[in-house]
Amino acid sequence: MIVSEIFKSIQGESTYAGLPCVFIRLAGCNLKCSWCDTPYARVPDGALELTVEEIAVKARGFHCALVEITGGEPLQQRDTKRLITDLLNEGFRVLIETNGSISLEGLDPRLVKIVDVKCPSSGHGGSFLMDNLNFITPDDEVKFVIGDRNDYEYARRFLEECVMARTSKVLFAPVRPALEPRELAGWILKDCLPVRLQLQIHGYIWPNERGR
Repeated sequence: MIVSEIFKSIQGESTYAGLPCVFIRLAGCNLKCSWCDTPYARVPDGALELTVEEIAVKARGFHCALVEITGGEPLQQRDTKRLITDLLNEGFRVLIETNGSISLEGLDPRLVKIVDVKCPSSGHGGSFLMDNLNFITPDDEVKFVIGDRNDYEYARRFLEECVMARTSKVLFAPVRPALEPRELAGWILKDCLPVRLQLQIHGYIWPNERGR
C-alpha cells in the first residue's frame, strides 16, 4: 500500500472529535477539491510502500484503540478493505473518511464510514455516487464541507432529500477561512437543521502543522 503518513493525534472531526486517534493517511486521490487541506496526500511523492501487516504493526505501536484510515482517497487502493478488516479483528475501532465518489459496497460492516458529499465550491459537486446511500447505516456519518451560501443550500437539500432516512449523524463543516463558523452556525440555527457544526479541532491546536 502507498502510505503518505501514520501518526497519533487528537481526532479533530466527526462525532469522535476530541479523542486520541491513530491516523493512517493513504496517498492518492481521484479528486482535486479547491479547499483540500492535505494536497500532499493526493500524490505518491515521498510516500512509503508498506504491506497491510506492516501498517498494522505501526498502528499497534501507538497503543491507541481508535484508528482512522484517510487520504487522499483511501478506497482507491485495492488492499484497503483487507486493512480495515485486519484492524477490526485486532480490536481497533476503525473509521474511514472517504470522498463519496467510490463505491462503499463490500466494506466490513463493523467499520464506521465518514462519507463526504462534495458541494459546488469544491469543484466536484455531483461527484457523490448515489448508490452509496444504500450502504450508509445509522452508525455512519455524512459530511458536507461548506464554503458559501450556495454550498449550504445544496447541502440542506441533499440532507432533506437523501440523507435523513439513512443516518442522523450529519456534519456541516465551514471551509477555513472562506466561511466564518458563526455565519454557518447562524444559518443552521435559523433553519433548525438537525446537524452537527464541525470545526477542525486539530487545526486550532496545531494550525498548518503536518502530522497533527
